[in-house]
Amino acid sequence: MARRGSDAGRGGSTAAPRPKKQRWARTRQLKQVYDMTVRVDPSAKWVLLAALVGPIVVGLLIGLLTGHPIYFTILGVLVGILLGMFLLGRRAERAAYMNLEGQKGAAGAALSSIRRGWTIEQEPVAAEARSQDMVFRAIGRGGVVLVGDGPPTRVKKLLEAERRKVTRIVPNVPVHLFTVGDGGSENEVPLRKLAGRVQRLKPQLTKQEVAAVQKRLKALGGIRPPVPKGIDPMNARPDRRAMRGR
Repeated sequence: MARRGSDAGRGGSTAAPRPKKQRWARTRQLKQVYDMTVRVDPSAKWVLLAALVGPIVVGLLIGLLTGHPIYFTILGVLVGILLGMFLLGRRAERAAYMNLEGQKGAAGAALSSIRRGWTIEQEPVAAEARSQDMVFRAIGRGGVVLVGDGPPTRVKKLLEAERRKVTRIVPNVPVHLFTVGDGGSENEVPLRKLAGRVQRLKPQLTKQEVAAVQKRLKALGGIRPPVPKGIDPMNARPDRRAMRGR
């Protein structure tokens, strides 16, 4: 019996450190988020410091005036931590978008941040091999959204070609065109505001209609690899000698 008790004690000692490991994992994750944010946006360090220290100072002053310095200082610490965590999340999101700007496929990554209500194509639905401009597609109750990833003046042609394809398949569904840029025109949206702009589109389709649109647009498929020049796939013949190993 004593042996069983010792085994149980050993089992308890091995299971106990798990919450501690989880806390350390969260701490490391929080530090990684902070380091990434400060690396991309150095001003975030001072904003977060002010968010933490400000409520503590205010709480201490209120405590001295009311005769309860310890209580209000502790309250200020809690408020400062909550405010700092909130601002860290916002600044980290902003830094992530700043880090994505100028990279190929950034529009697709921004669309993927939409959590609910939209189906996002993970791969571009159209692309230009030479310029590496791309078009990403999202489908939701607001209709079909096509987002051009490339210089707005250059990707416009690619966007229009894809819009015509979509309109041919689903003629009565609204199609919205956006390009990623500095917001100089109506349909030009900064990368960090793209997801919010899409989510604010007015619903015009039912859930059943959205499912039908998704099914029909599958006929468009994705990007097909180009056929090498000079090869006619309809007239191609296999090399029988190679197949026999000669």
